Amino acid sequence: MRNRASIARPLILLAAVGLALSGCAWLQHTDPPHVTVVGMEPAGAGEGFEARMQLKLRVQNSNAEPIAYNGIYVELDVQDKSFATGVSNQSGTVPAFGEAVITVPMTVSAFAIAGQTMGLFTGKSLDKVTYVMQGKLNSTSGALRFKSQGELNVADFMSGTR
Repeated sequence: MRNRASIARPLILLAAVGLALSGCAWLQHTDPPHVTVVGMEPAGAGEGFEARMQLKLRVQNSNAEPIAYNGIYVELDVQDKSFATGVSNQSGTVPAFGEAVITVPMTVSAFAIAGQTMGLFTGKSLDKVTYVMQGKLNSTSGALRFKSQGELNVADFMSGTR
């Protein structure tokens, strides 16, 4: 009898702590930010087999609390192939139900550029270019992951209608 009581107490305590922690996490629910690309420009010379660019991202916060951030990581895939990655230790705040523009230095491998260029010579019609951007915004409450994807109509882009 005594042995059962000594085992039951720690299990009850562990269950109570687990419920309390999950309750706190539920109360502090934060929707992920919505992140879109708003611009891209060259950023000087890269090292060896790489190119550098500045990616401008619009971060929208659909939460009632501001997001204080102190870093961002971004991966960009084009046509289902890894294209560029970038990090920034920039810090700031995205206001509640507001937005901010964050600039992230990106590295593009020359091999990624060559791979995309080789894809042009496969004979496939390249009317649309698909992309997937994902990453995380480091906030005081933890990493907030985001993902955005879409396609660009090449004809519209080349004619300047976009």
